[in-house]
Amino acid sequence: MENYSKINIRLWMAVIFTLLAAAGALIAAGHVPVEHHNKDKDMNKNMETATFAGGCFWCVEAAFEKVPGVIEVVSGYTGGQVENPTYSQVTTGTTGHFEAVQVTFDPDVVSYETLLDVLFLQIDPTDDSGSFVDRGSQYRSAVFVHDNVQKEKALAFIRQIDESGRFESKVATRVLPFNHFFKAEDYHQNYHQTNPVHYKMYRLGSGRDRFIERTWGACPVKGSPGAPQNDQKGRDDNLKQRLTPLQYHVTRENGTEKAFENEYWDNKRPGVYLDIVSGQPLFSSTDKFDSGTGWPSFSRPIDKDAVIEKEDRSFFMTRTEVRSSRADSHLGHVFSDGPEPGKTRYCINSAALRFVPLENLEEQGLEQYKPLFDGN
Repeated sequence: MENYSKINIRLWMAVIFTLLAAAGALIAAGHVPVEHHNKDKDMNKNMETATFAGGCFWCVEAAFEKVPGVIEVVSGYTGGQVENPTYSQVTTGTTGHFEAVQVTFDPDVVSYETLLDVLFLQIDPTDDSGSFVDRGSQYRSAVFVHDNVQKEKALAFIRQIDESGRFESKVATRVLPFNHFFKAEDYHQNYHQTNPVHYKMYRLGSGRDRFIERTWGACPVKGSPGAPQNDQKGRDDNLKQRLTPLQYHVTRENGTEKAFENEYWDNKRPGVYLDIVSGQPLFSSTDKFDSGTGWPSFSRPIDKDAVIEKEDRSFFMTRTEVRSSRADSHLGHVFSDGPEPGKTRYCINSAALRFVPLENLEEQGLEQYKPLFDGN
């Protein structure tokens, strides 16, 4: 009897370990709904979830990961009838699923309306047959709402786009109730980072960027698709209420603040400087230096695509103006008298910036910039 009991115990233990291993494999392969392995996040009342479809999830995921206040972006499948679908199944268009992303965000930092704005700046909302080069129902755009509040905001947002007359056709982007979200295979996650060459080639050939530039310009302003501030006067009125007179004068009227009498010229704390208008990360304290000019000076932007440079012939001189790429805010000017090796000096107005200290980066959704300070 003793030997029989030991054999039974060993058999049961083998069965249990096999089941646990199978469950782990399913999670690793991405075939368990995200809701089931994000319980820790769900317990945090500051976190909310949004789910969007906008064609190729590689491109949509990359757009949302740049937004301050976004904690996590996961590529996956939603809206279909098949449990635990694979990529090869979804691409046939027969499962009813959309390629989608699920966004975990902090509503105290970024609003749901802003996330809608980001989505609609990435898509052709009038296309009901796919998205750019990708055709089929699995590539259509949609907003999957998690509650009635999200539903009302999404419908209002789309209504405002239609009323704005921006497009000749009505918005075809669907507003659908959220059900289940299945995480895509691991190799699809952060594809723009893990496979940058293929991602850039795909994106270039897809036609997405050509549509965005043709429709919104090289640097679309947040709010332009149809939010209440979608016209220039509305944007100006909104910014005048949100910004101080000096911040508005600098960013929207190309103004310049006084040297040595501004907030950050002598700031030595480690952290990241954001565009005061859009919240876009622009500069890091690791690249800040004392130029003796009385304005914040940086040797380079945090990302070369964060700023754009334009010729400035004002005040009877020729200079190179620096503007933020997302909100087209006037920031300052760039000169060639900076430190080695680049010899560039980005002379920036404090009034165009918002500073986030190193210790607050994670709570502001900027934890991806913490490695900049390793060893400093």
